[in-house]
Amino acid sequence: MRLLPHGEHSIRQKARKSAFFYLQLRYKASGPRRRAAIIKILMVRDGYFYAAPLIVAGLLLGWLTRPAWTILPFLLAAFLLWFFRDPERAIPQEPGAIVSPADGKVTEIAPVTIGNERRTRISIFLSVFNVHVNRAPIEGVVRDVRYQRGKYLNAMNAASAEQNEQNIVTVEGDGQTVVFKQIAGLLARRIVFHPKVGDRLERGQRVGLIKFGSRVDVLMDVSARLQVKVGDHVKGGESVLAYVEAHPELAGKIPTSGNVGQRWRTQLSGVEGAR
Repeated sequence: MRLLPHGEHSIRQKARKSAFFYLQLRYKASGPRRRAAIIKILMVRDGYFYAAPLIVAGLLLGWLTRPAWTILPFLLAAFLLWFFRDPERAIPQEPGAIVSPADGKVTEIAPVTIGNERRTRISIFLSVFNVHVNRAPIEGVVRDVRYQRGKYLNAMNAASAEQNEQNIVTVEGDGQTVVFKQIAGLLARRIVFHPKVGDRLERGQRVGLIKFGSRVDVLMDVSARLQVKVGDHVKGGESVLAYVEAHPELAGKIPTSGNVGQRWRTQLSGVEGAR
């Protein structure tokens, strides 16, 4: 492989309005069949903020001591750059599809009661090896965002769903309401969510992230046709968790107060698993 002369190749990096960076490297492969290729790297910009000091520290250690001392900080920097990766995903377009908000393993599927309403809760555990970018489960409008302080129990612990620090997001669209929770874990100490109440989201749209191991819960109508089971590994924005009957004629007609979203805002803290 050789880089093309100036004017024919480009390495360009640009910050989007969101929290994500985009790096594109174009090169031409040598050989009898010369062809152009493109490498695209998507990464949350926090990865650069965490990795840069380690790279600088490694360079200083190598300069002040011996080159072998650069290995550990360089490995940690490489891990952080990899951890904050943000790959593109093929977003399903089927009507009524509810996609996973996160990468991870399905650890629980259970009926829960919110007030007098039955819902299905799907819990997804994110290890430090999963992509931690979160995505919108459905197309719709953000009706509520509620931050709840709490503990930092292991995200595999069932009690973490209610006791841990978390961000609770209610999205309404096509006549349905889906709530998803970004739940901090034992290592996760920061939850990021960018949209505001009233913003319209596309299915699979990037909305934020949870740093360093965590859990995501998705609450949906009990009539949803589940497409996953406990033990399945899912990809954020790509894997379909369930299908519900879409009602496009109701989109935009759901009131913003006194509705299901409003009831969920006041009752989510009292969710109890149905026995």
